Amino acid sequence: MTPEPTGGHYKIHGVESFIRKFGYPDKMGRVDRLNFGGVHRVDEKHATTGLTLTLVGFDATDGKILTKSAGISLLTDTGEEAATWTYVDLMNHWNHKHAQTAYVPSLKHTDPHLQYSYGNTVRLGEGADFLLVLKAMFQGKIYYDPGIKLEKASSARPTTKRRSQFRVKSGDLSSLYLKMDSVDVTKS
Repeated sequence: MTPEPTGGHYKIHGVESFIRKFGYPDKMGRVDRLNFGGVHRVDEKHATTGLTLTLVGFDATDGKILTKSAGISLLTDTGEEAATWTYVDLMNHWNHKHAQTAYVPSLKHTDPHLQYSYGNTVRLGEGADFLLVLKAMFQGKIYYDPGIKLEKASSARPTTKRRSQFRVKSGDLSSLYLKMDSVDVTKS
């Protein structure tokens, strides 16, 4: 999922301010660039950003959302919301886009030129229950892995790139659905 935050410093003050406050100089030495990235997992303070991904208002034991106004938040040590995604917005996004989903395995090759190839075994996910997403996030199967950057940071016209992204490894996809089937599309 690639939803933009709906609250916190990111939403209130904008992506540029967010990067300037919580980002860091480019690790590859690219001049005049600030980044905000790296894998953020629930209840683990990220070494570079100093933020902790938190499931506010989610009871992992009972698998329930305790309050509709809560959500997933990146928090500072003092509790400041750097970025927040409300459960209601994420639930609508998830249920709309992922209610019935097909996952097609693919490979990308760049040598001698850009090529893609696709596997014949497709996984079909049905029953997109958002509580399964939160449970998987609590278990560390889903993580926040942004690629947000600010280029020409010291100029009068810096440019930003937004990429807020929640990821899951292929082997954990079945934990997100009530039912997951594998189908060989070459057999009819």
